[in-house]
Amino acid sequence: MAWFKRKEKGITTATEDKMDIPKGLWYKSPTGKIIDAEELARNLFVSPEDGFHVRIGSEAYFDILFDNNEFVELDKNMTSKDPLHFVDTKKYSDRLKEVMDKTQLKDAVRTGVGKSKGRELVICCMDFAFIGGSMGAVVGEKIARGIDHAIKNRLPFVMISKSGGARMMEAAYSLMQLAKTSVKLAQLAEAKLPYISLCTDPTTGGTTASYAMLGDINISEPGALIGFAGPRVVRDTTGKDLPEGFQTAEFLLEHGFLDFITPRKELKDKINLYIDLIQNNEIR
Repeated sequence: MAWFKRKEKGITTATEDKMDIPKGLWYKSPTGKIIDAEELARNLFVSPEDGFHVRIGSEAYFDILFDNNEFVELDKNMTSKDPLHFVDTKKYSDRLKEVMDKTQLKDAVRTGVGKSKGRELVICCMDFAFIGGSMGAVVGEKIARGIDHAIKNRLPFVMISKSGGARMMEAAYSLMQLAKTSVKLAQLAEAKLPYISLCTDPTTGGTTASYAMLGDINISEPGALIGFAGPRVVRDTTGKDLPEGFQTAEFLLEHGFLDFITPRKELKDKINLYIDLIQNNEIR
């Protein structure tokens, strides 16, 4: 097949003249399906070939859930400190600066207030790109303030979790956020306001052990990894083989840990449906 063989020897191309394929032009899903990146974006980052839900961040979720992507961001400039002067492979303070520059995020959660299907609600959404969506003092404080805003203004509260768990660089400060957010959610319940918890891939560690599993209705996207410790850690600790599909959203739904699995295209309709049902409002 000579059409792809070079007949002349010694032909070279200057580096500046070489054509590179733009990054992100194609996306390959875990099942091996190849999808055009633009088509994937139009499909809310869900593979049309196999339904695989690609990880997205707060920017995309806000665009999906808020009407016309119009919202007000609360506490947008709140940033983490380094009270322990923590150092592992690098200083925590340096790591924070690097990840803020790289992601253009201030921390691993953002809070938006706006209308969804015509009615106002509060949404806190985590970003895995910021140190694995780890839960530090700022994450806990922003969630607490988001709940306070919901209580003060009598609004439903939605939490979108995407996290590797507690942020080890903040040690006990991080672990305190489990209790802090749980208490705030108890206050939300006392105020008789709806709380919808959406678990996305992955939702693990202290996040699962606190606010992610405390919703009036707990939902998940298809195929999401949800659990406390990861499957490898559980297997190594117990010394036993895990059930097929262990810690997937489908496994948790079957065993009663989730109420519903909701595809991304249906999120806006379903979340507002659950809120209307809880508040005994007319269905939108």
